[in-house]
Order: sequence, then C-alpha cells, then structure tokens
Amino acid sequence: MIITETQSMIQNFRLQRYLIAVEYIGTRFFGSQKQPNCRTVAGTLQEAFHKFIGQPVSVVCSSRTDVGVHALSNVFHVDVERINKRKPNEVLPPHEPAVVRRAVNHFLQKEGDISVTDVQCVPGNFHARFMALERTYFYRLLSGPEPLPIFEKERAWHVPDGLEIVEMKKACSILVGHHDFSSFRAAGCQANSPFRTLGELSVSEVAPFLCFPSSTERRKANINSTGDDSCIYSSFPGNFHHESSSVFQEKTRHRCFVITATARSFLYHQVRLLVGLLKCVGTGERTTDDVDRILNAKAVAAASPMAPACGLYLGNVTYSLTKNEFV
Repeated sequence: MIITETQSMIQNFRLQRYLIAVEYIGTRFFGSQKQPNCRTVAGTLQEAFHKFIGQPVSVVCSSRTDVGVHALSNVFHVDVERINKRKPNEVLPPHEPAVVRRAVNHFLQKEGDISVTDVQCVPGNFHARFMALERTYFYRLLSGPEPLPIFEKERAWHVPDGLEIVEMKKACSILVGHHDFSSFRAAGCQANSPFRTLGELSVSEVAPFLCFPSSTERRKANINSTGDDSCIYSSFPGNFHHESSSVFQEKTRHRCFVITATARSFLYHQVRLLVGLLKCVGTGERTTDDVDRILNAKAVAAASPMAPACGLYLGNVTYSLTKNEFV
C-alpha cells in the first residue's frame, strides 16, 4: 500500500491521522484492546505515543487479538496534533511518518515484544477497523513426538501425532466460502450475524522457522567418545558456521503446517475453532463427513476443541486507499 504523505498532511494542518502497522509477540499481552490494569497492545502503543508527543492519544485497532495471539501486522490509527513543547500554544506541521516510526519504536524498545513496522499518513475519515477489506490469519502447527525446542514455546501448537495434510485440505474445501458459521462461533460473540465468507482456508506444509535440535537430540549427541575412557561434552553439538551441519539440516523432528484463513471479518474465536477441527481431521479423530455435519449443526457444541492461542498470527490487514482520496 503506497500513500502520498504530503497531500494527506495538508488536509488538516492541526491534526494528522496516521495508519500504524505493528508486529508483536502476544504471549505477555492481555490482548490488543486497551483494558484497565492490564498490559495490552493498544495501551502500550498509547504510552509510547504519549512519551513521544507529550500528550495523551487514543489508538483504534483494526483487529482484536486475544491473550497469547501474535501479529505479523496489526493495524491501528491514531490522531496526532504536533504541539511545540517549548511553546504550548504553537501548533507545528505534522511529523513525517518516518519520524513517527523511529520515535515510537524508541519508546517501545524496552518492551522487547512489540515494534512499529510501518507508518502512513491517511485521510481524517480513515478507520482502521471499519475500512478493512480483508484480514488474513496464519496458524502454525508443529507435528511430531519430540518436545518442542524452547525457542518454539508459545509460538506454535505442538501436536504429538502425525497430521494427514490431504484430508485436511479436503476439509478446507468444505469450509471455504459463504456459510452460517454458528458452529465456529464462541460464546460472547457480539456479531449480529453468524454468516461469513471465507475467501481462503488452506493448509500447507513448510520448513520449520527454526531448525535447532530438540533437547532429546542434543542429549544423544552431546557426549562423544574419544576412544578411551574419556569423552567430550558439548552442550550444543554441531557447527554454527557450517551451512551443511546435520544439526541444522535435519527436518524430521517436527513437520510444520500453516493454516491460512482470509475473510473480511471473523466471528469470535472462529479461526481457532476451525483449526481445532482441521487438526482433528489431520489426526484421524474426525472425517470429512464430520466436517459437513458440524458445519450444518449450526451449534458450537458440535465443534472440536478449540486450538490454543499460541499458534495464531494475525498476518495482514488490507485496505483500498488511492491518491484521489487526498485531493
């Protein structure tokens, strides 16, 4: 998305609305929406902006994420009036987006799990939530009996059993499209209608993001006999600098599956309920006939157990913004 900055800035000299794209690890956040006495994404962003501009702001979130859900890119909007800190009655021209990004990230740096990835000037009528055309979520599953490396904890759903991707893809083809998703709508959902259109629901196998050995593999390899009564102990066997090291090339520990779901909007916990069913299809606990039955039951009680939050990532929020909007 490319947005002309200068034209947007002159629309309202005193108040500039910015689109803020943010990535974060959701483990230590109590969701994205601001809540009293809780560490949230919106609250953390607002604090950083307050430190930057010297006055309180309110950020509006495009997509709510729950406790433990991560974001590769969530979008917010915020209105900023640039006041001269030395002369409080003097209003200055808006900050350039690059300045906003650097400054806010400076104040976010100590957090360690959140960062602004992009800033754009947008018209005053832009709304991060209501103007979104579609949202894309990714869900990571790591399949295999070995325990997950510590680096993957809270980053994926560990499924000890094998997953049959062909059956999972068949289930996706049943669920994609326009349906009454009442069976995938958790209690507390505030949406007026259970109907949603899934533009994409797919599953693919990819290489794991991290190729470190599991603790079990390290224990097997970290003591090497020297041929006599002595041995050499290495706490992390393998050559860090050798690209072909078997420690990093072995891919059989866990198979990594990514489920992708795209829609304009989702019901409360819809993606995690869908993933829960697809996982059960992959392990053989459910069949594609069960998928049809659960979808047509139109009752969440018929669904499989919901997938945990740790494997879910908000991947992208799409908007349609053109230069003509700034004229």
